[in-house]
Amino acid sequence: MPNHRYRNRPIYLGFFLVIAVLGLLFGCADQQDTPESTVELMECRLEGFGGFSKVKALCGQFEVALDPAQPDGEQISLYVAKIPALNRNPRPSAFTIIAGGPGQASTQAYASLRGVFERVRREHDIVLVDQRGTGRSNPQQCDTGAMESGMDPNSYSPELVRDIAEQCLAELGDNVRFYTTSVAVSDLDLVREALGYAQLDVYGVSYGTRVAQHYLRRYPDKTRTVVLDGVVPVDVPLGPDIAPDAQRALDLIFTRCVNDSDCHLAFGDIKTKFEELLNRTRRTPLELEISDPISGEKVTTVFGFGELLMAVRLMSYSPETAALLPFMIKEANDGNLQPLASQALLNMENLNDMLAYGMHNSVVCAEDVPFYDHDNIDSDILAAAYMGDLAYKGLVETCRVWPRGPIDDDFTQPFSSDVPVLVLSGEVDPVTPPRNGERAASYLGNARSLTLPGQGHGQIQTGCMPRILAKFISTANHSDLDVECLDIQQPAPFFVSPSGPTP
Repeated sequence: MPNHRYRNRPIYLGFFLVIAVLGLLFGCADQQDTPESTVELMECRLEGFGGFSKVKALCGQFEVALDPAQPDGEQISLYVAKIPALNRNPRPSAFTIIAGGPGQASTQAYASLRGVFERVRREHDIVLVDQRGTGRSNPQQCDTGAMESGMDPNSYSPELVRDIAEQCLAELGDNVRFYTTSVAVSDLDLVREALGYAQLDVYGVSYGTRVAQHYLRRYPDKTRTVVLDGVVPVDVPLGPDIAPDAQRALDLIFTRCVNDSDCHLAFGDIKTKFEELLNRTRRTPLELEISDPISGEKVTTVFGFGELLMAVRLMSYSPETAALLPFMIKEANDGNLQPLASQALLNMENLNDMLAYGMHNSVVCAEDVPFYDHDNIDSDILAAAYMGDLAYKGLVETCRVWPRGPIDDDFTQPFSSDVPVLVLSGEVDPVTPPRNGERAASYLGNARSLTLPGQGHGQIQTGCMPRILAKFISTANHSDLDVECLDIQQPAPFFVSPSGPTP
């Protein structure tokens, strides 16, 4: 009998920041005492997203106040990890990684991307803190923070979204409001101090760039360098631009296909084919039997409008997966839904494992939705995007019932800094487009902005970027970085058949 476990699998349309991760090689950490540390660290193994990559580290728990206004009140544990530098006499600053989401765990992000940071690790200890509410730091996760699989957009209602949020909140309780960025940066500095490091070199990706900037604002003397990869400017609330930015990226992918003779010959007017598929799934979700992309078992699933959005949007994050989109769209338009349906299942599985939805809601409901200028939201622009207004409306309705947590008074105000900042953007990023990086670089002051042609969301794995990163962290100087090696980097060629690109 077919397995029906995916039939009502949740699909979350409110999230906005996810990085593509790859399984990397197993690594080791030399045993080494933490300098002047008051945190007890013991040998452990960090696991990447999906559990595929594992890294030896030194790990421990660090207690902080749930409510920073009541330091002697209820305490929660933060999960802290250290991967010692390869050099027995490391630099005095530690390198830290702040993951995206919001809702991802930094320990998992590092384990998944470990190879990228090995050059940095030659001279710097790597210190990781699962941000409160994520990973093993009192995760704020719930089973109800999602839309239904096979969603019919015509069945959308504010009551449905609010009901989902209320169920999630009932599971987690009102204290979930204390899981905001402003509280998290205080946690991070307490860990830095407890581990005995004078400063941090901070790398933030996606939502993590927001955390990195607020750490820099509040603790400039404790910040040696900052790398912002896929930037969220401090004065831009995320939500209203989700759909148009996703549409912009997809249009760039389709334009590249049209301008590529092999892709255009194989698929013709791929944008029109996608619009036909979009309209068809809006009208009628289809039930089909496919092979589970992880286990290989036969499963029965629903492929509708929500699944199509899930597959296409997340595939547009990376040029490697974007290269498959024209082929999959044409196959689906011709009646073969298997490739896109399998991708949607895989994406849903990964997101459920990677994101803590309760923490996600606490961030957006304190830091984004309250700052929407609803009177100036262009409904025509939203209607023209393939995602429509579902993400925008979903966030608004969730935050009608979600408690609003503490943020700094100057949270949304741009600021300048003397600390050197390296800003990385991808030309085809569907969620943090290059204009975001340029905006952040303009107000930060001592910043250098790089935009990589043809690339999507998250640049740290691209080409020679790990070498550039290591040089920047070593010298704390972005002006003399040799970035010419990035000029030869091209997006992955389009698949024109199941076998791959044209030889």
